[in-house]
Amino acid sequence: MPSFEPWDVVKLPFPGIALAEEHRPALVIAAGRLATHHDLLWTLMITSATHPPWPMDVPITDLRSAGLPAPSVVRCAKLATILASRAQKIGILAAPAERAAIARHLASTLAPATGRQTNM
Repeated sequence: MPSFEPWDVVKLPFPGIALAEEHRPALVIAAGRLATHHDLLWTLMITSATHPPWPMDVPITDLRSAGLPAPSVVRCAKLATILASRAQKIGILAAPAERAAIARHLASTLAPATGRQTNM
């Protein structure tokens, strides 16, 4: 099984299509033990930048490193648990500012569940 790291951009089969599968990009935010023990990854949706923006969207500026063909955003509000064995790495989110923005959004959203305060 391939190994994945946070900030990898992967393509995933999109369910719901009878005979053919479409693939959609996603950003890995957790792998490690989830992948090795359970064959799972936590991912955030990547979608076209032409869609109406949502709060917490983070634009991807280095499309080449991310392996994406068109302007895209990470949609931090859309988290999914997916099978690692169904994912294929296509790139990496390389920009430190984008990684920091995503980390801030995740920390502020998850803070109530962890009992931690954030000033973000």
